[in-house]
Order: sequence, then structure tokens, then C-alpha cells
Amino acid sequence: GIPFHAIFNHIKNQYKLTDFEYFPIVLALVEARENLSIQVHPDDSAAYTLEGVKWGKNESWYFIDQPKEGFIYNGCNCSTVDQVKTMIEAGKGAEIADRLPVKKGDYVYVPAGTLHAITAGSFVYEIEENSEITYRFYDYDRVDSDGHKRELHLTKALTCIHTKQKSVVRNYSIGEIRERLYTTRLLKNLHNYQNKSATLECITVLDESADEIIDGSQVRFGTTVVLEPGEKIQSNIKIAMMARINMEEML
Repeated sequence: GIPFHAIFNHIKNQYKLTDFEYFPIVLALVEARENLSIQVHPDDSAAYTLEGVKWGKNESWYFIDQPKEGFIYNGCNCSTVDQVKTMIEAGKGAEIADRLPVKKGDYVYVPAGTLHAITAGSFVYEIEENSEITYRFYDYDRVDSDGHKRELHLTKALTCIHTKQKSVVRNYSIGEIRERLYTTRLLKNLHNYQNKSATLECITVLDESADEIIDGSQVRFGTTVVLEPGEKIQSNIKIAMMARINMEEML
């Protein structure tokens, strides 16, 4: 088959995505067998200052399975960066990140600058702006088989942190949820779904029992189908997530 990146390069002009070298969002299923490192992503201003790139990184998580302890790390227990530095110097890095209770079916948007990490047991559908910039803030003092700790990026992380910023938990009872570059919606039935927008829609299958052939391709749990405007899916899939690029932000 043809790689999606090649298809995107061929059609991106007609969807006003010319300025993007890659598709603007990344979709992934992420399973945390242990607590992931606590990290922070830069906003646009910090990304340009620190890395010379245009876009920072905001991201979202939809919880397919909730964390074992019922919370993720999100937000900061300090009100200023100076207080963060003081706690780091005192060896209290583990106490800096705040906690946010989450359960199965919850949706959490993590704006750039928010200290965050999913925790053990979490299984999430992740939607993120397509930026590779991540600054590791804390890694629980874990060591590898050679006794080495993973690299932290404290200087850049401290430049990026918005200490008073914390996510809120939402759900899809309100229908679509719109963020900066993307809009998402939980779909309960794909029997005759049509992309009625003017741009690309990504449909990711979250039905664990799904196993169908659609347009000659096998579609199972975790498969993403990209629909151009007007295209349809006729399927027995019971649950999926739609992620659509916000065209207005591209103008």
C-alpha cells in the first residue's frame, strides 16, 4: 500500500495544510504498564524560543481503561517556578506534580505548559499535535539495567511550565469536543457514517470485537480510517473516535 504520508503530501494543498510537512495531528493507543515520566511540552512561543520551530504541543487523552490508582499526574503543586526550583533543590521532585482523578470514559485535554503523566494501568486513545518536543521533568529516580537514570530536561522544562495550569476532566455527553487544531467526537455506531465536513476526518476503531473488511482492508481495534469529505463507512463497528482537523486554524 501507499504510506499515508505520501497521500497527505499529494492532497494537503486542497485542505489548506500546505504549511505542514507532516499531518498536523498524531493518533495513538498508549498503554502504561508503569507510571510514565512526568513531562511538559512547550507552547508555540517557547517552542520557537527553545527549538526554533513554529508549533508547540497540546494533546488529549480518552481513557479506554482507567489507571489502577484512579489518578494521573496533572498540574503543579507550586504556584511559581521559583518554588519548583526550591523543591527540586530540596530533593522533593516527586511532590511537585499534582494529581487529577480520572475514570474509564473520561476525556482530558493537556494544554502546552501543563506538567503531566499518565499512570500505571492507564490505556488511552491519544490525540496530539504533531510535535516531537517533550521535556522530561521527573522519572521517579528509576535506573536502567546499567544503573543509569534517564536524562531529564529540567532547564527547558522550567522555561515551559505554566505552574497555575491544570486540566479538567470532561466526557462526550456534550457531543463534539473542540480544541485548537482538532475536534473529536465519540461515535457509538458506524453503520452508515459519513464525513459531512469540508476536511479530513480520522476514524479510529475502539471496538475490541471489530474484525471487518472495508474497501479491501482489514479493520480491527486500533485501526484508523481516513475519510475525505463526503466519504462513508458502512460497518457494524460499535464504537470509534473521530478526530478532525480544524480548518479555521489553518487559514
